[in-house]
Amino acid sequence: MAELNARAEDPHLWDDPAAAQRLLRERRRLAEQIEAVQRLEHQVAETVEMIGMAEAEGETALVAESLQTLRALAEEAKRKEIESLLSGEADANDAYVEINAGAGGTEAQDWAEMLERMYLRWAERHGYKVEEVDRSEGEQAGIKSATLLVRGANAYGWLKTEAGVHRLVRISPFDANARRHTSFASVWVYPAVDENIEIEINESDLKIDTFRASGAGGQHVNKTESAIRITHLPTGIVVSCQTDRSQHRNRATAMQMLRARLYELELQKREAEAAELESAKTEIGWGHQIRSYVLAPYQLVKDLRTGVEKGNPMAVLDGDLDEFMAAALAARVGARRVEEGAPVRTH
Repeated sequence: MAELNARAEDPHLWDDPAAAQRLLRERRRLAEQIEAVQRLEHQVAETVEMIGMAEAEGETALVAESLQTLRALAEEAKRKEIESLLSGEADANDAYVEINAGAGGTEAQDWAEMLERMYLRWAERHGYKVEEVDRSEGEQAGIKSATLLVRGANAYGWLKTEAGVHRLVRISPFDANARRHTSFASVWVYPAVDENIEIEINESDLKIDTFRASGAGGQHVNKTESAIRITHLPTGIVVSCQTDRSQHRNRATAMQMLRARLYELELQKREAEAAELESAKTEIGWGHQIRSYVLAPYQLVKDLRTGVEKGNPMAVLDGDLDEFMAAALAARVGARRVEEGAPVRTH
């Protein structure tokens, strides 16, 4: 922080505005981290002092309340420790979360919508703002696909651990014979990029289609072809946006999404695990899932990468994802440190 403060005072700092903005963003990020640690230290010291005074006065209720406060502070410290692992190039960025239903019609589409709700609830728990960029409704229920833009500090760093295929086992609410069904949906996460990150895109590499945005029917049906779908021919990446009535604004948003996807592609090339992640994304079905959510005949959510399990699927589907994310993030960082030959801290 002292080094960044000294560099910020350089009179030639703004000779390169992009570099200056990166420095100030990094300084702000460090300041927030330092402030969080100092606040925790202050609250712990204050609570410990309160426990000592309460014990001396025989105030057992106050002692119990203060111990509960310490437990909450311990949980926060644990989360901050995991956050300190978010040191990737784009970890601090906002994130796009793309959800696609697998094969299976209504069952898979309903499952995709359940996943969308899960991430919305997770974002709400952590104070992130979410904007729906694209949505394709299912024929009877659920969604075929949806893209969310999650805005907030370290959104990509946390959510990138959710990329992969998610498997649901349950008694189908759409089956008159109440049989057990298995459904799949994929989640793909990529970082939002700002104007300072240069992504070169040739117009000749783009296939741009317009179509009518889907709606609830009646007066809500979009009667003009304002929705945009852009295909990047060299990579096969497809993005679409239909949230605005303006075709021009939808095109601008879709181009931002395409830049983000291409940036994510470049980041993945730099990571040793890129091949593994891509293979997990190739097929939405058996053998490619990262997590199983079993609602019947027993109740269990298990992450197949880290072995983390939770016996309360409804809490997980209500956004309780932190333990899964933290374990996956720690595993990714650990693998990278082993590859680099650095010592790995284990718990």
